[in-house]
Amino acid sequence: MRILFLTDNFPPETNAPASRTHEHAKRWVQAGHEVVVVTGVPNFPSGKIHDGYSNRLWQWEAIDGIRVLRVWTYISANEGFMKRTFDYLSFMLSAVFCCLWLRRPDVIVGTSPQFFTPCAAWLVSLYKRCPFVFELRDLWPDSIVAVGAMRETSVIRTLRRLEYFLYHKASRIVSVTESFKSVLVGNGIDGTKIRVVPNGVDVEIYVPGPKPPHLVDRLGLGGKFVAGYVGTVGMAHGIGTLLAAAKQLRERPDISFVVVGAGAEQIALAEKSRREGLMNVIFVGAVSKEEVKDFWRLCDVAVVLLRDTPLFRHVIPSKMFEAMGMERAIILGVLGESAEILRRSGSGIQIPPEDATALADAVRDLADHRDRCLALGANGRSFAVRQFDRRVLASRMLSELSDVANGKPSYS
Repeated sequence: MRILFLTDNFPPETNAPASRTHEHAKRWVQAGHEVVVVTGVPNFPSGKIHDGYSNRLWQWEAIDGIRVLRVWTYISANEGFMKRTFDYLSFMLSAVFCCLWLRRPDVIVGTSPQFFTPCAAWLVSLYKRCPFVFELRDLWPDSIVAVGAMRETSVIRTLRRLEYFLYHKASRIVSVTESFKSVLVGNGIDGTKIRVVPNGVDVEIYVPGPKPPHLVDRLGLGGKFVAGYVGTVGMAHGIGTLLAAAKQLRERPDISFVVVGAGAEQIALAEKSRREGLMNVIFVGAVSKEEVKDFWRLCDVAVVLLRDTPLFRHVIPSKMFEAMGMERAIILGVLGESAEILRRSGSGIQIPPEDATALADAVRDLADHRDRCLALGANGRSFAVRQFDRRVLASRMLSELSDVANGKPSYS
């Protein structure tokens, strides 16, 4: 089977869409399929092109047997609605143009969060005369409104109409959460063509281990209990709650917070931490995919936060699965489907979103009860191996793509 996959992010970028697409696609190649990924040059989230790349009209490379076509885009940092929209639109146009010259695939996949990429996939599917699959990772543009980046305007309503137009046109929708499926069905999308293939973790790569001595020494964390946030530091993630909790724990010199990642809020939050004299918070910035695993091992507990908005009850942060794979206990400040996974797995402590006192209390409790912290982490690893092994999930999605390519009906 020939699979054409359009995505705005791909390694060496390290965000959730890049990791999911890469880990799925390399397994599809191992299963004997031909996979072409169309993406841009790596620059997320800083807007700076990674070393060794240039923003040309197109360029090819091979990653783990995947043929990767990188196309020109307007590049901006992950901040500012208009600039990011120009980025998304430019990728859509470049991808549609460059796909003209590609061999006809059996199936085309376009992945969100933003849906200009699935729009490009739909357009390509028209002139290539093959089915189009929408991989649904976020309810965009609702998430723009949820984080306060824009108000509900005619522009948002127009984007939402385009979003639902694409849902109707897709031969299959692959959602990463059951909650997203429920929202779509409630808004008139045929539920029989929606499948749920959640995010997960490569349990062969994300393997628990001791704290890396070089990081402990470099960051001055010897003997410390480390509460770590690993991921994008954006408007949706409520990292201000972490700073407020750290402020309440300044009397505990044995506890430190580490924030690993970059994003629209990173500079402002790091400056706020400095102004407030929070010596127990360390902002590391962006790291490579290989380094991420060492930073997970550095943590005693993973802090997973989102802002307190109803939309985020439908979201499952992918960092939950990485923390589980690395056998780290989780403190979860998210409601909805994420909280249900935490409950079923017995892998951590649930707190109300944006509740700094609850976060401080949870960190203090686990620091004072290290055995409990270790037990929660072990529960998470066991649950991830059983329920969220990326190898199994990649196979499930491949089965859906095969059914679509072969014209099998979409009834559940």
